[in-house]
Amino acid sequence: MIALLQRARRAEVEVDGEVIGAIGAGLMVLLCAERGDTEKEADTLLAKLLTYRVFADDAGKMNRSLRDVSGGLLLVPQFTLAADTQSGTRPSFTPAAAPADARVLFDYFVRQARHDHATVETGRFGADMQVSLTNDGPVTFWLQVKPATLQ
Repeated sequence: MIALLQRARRAEVEVDGEVIGAIGAGLMVLLCAERGDTEKEADTLLAKLLTYRVFADDAGKMNRSLRDVSGGLLLVPQFTLAADTQSGTRPSFTPAAAPADARVLFDYFVRQARHDHATVETGRFGADMQVSLTNDGPVTFWLQVKPATLQ
């Protein structure tokens, strides 16, 4: 699974002119399931995401996690993160999980996140979403957990 974390001052997702998810300070995360991903990869990625130290401590160093700062978490499904861009000028999405499998993993990830973290908002799987973000820093990190069969 892939997560593109962006430290945010605020972020929101809109579908058909309606805001369906919004956070203040926290992390906006674009989330992608790849072929072969299972709940194991989702659990590993979520644990890392919630404890990844991207927020400043009193000395200004990135030593605090989302949990430490009680920040919001906005999860947005984003299959294009799995794009293969190695050849040509058109991306291939072969590495992405099939839509039905990806939806199951995204829903699982959201359920687990809501169990483990107080403030979790989401985008809508398969929807045409407009995502807005005030990236704080900017601070952006790519986290990826590959299935054991691909490592």
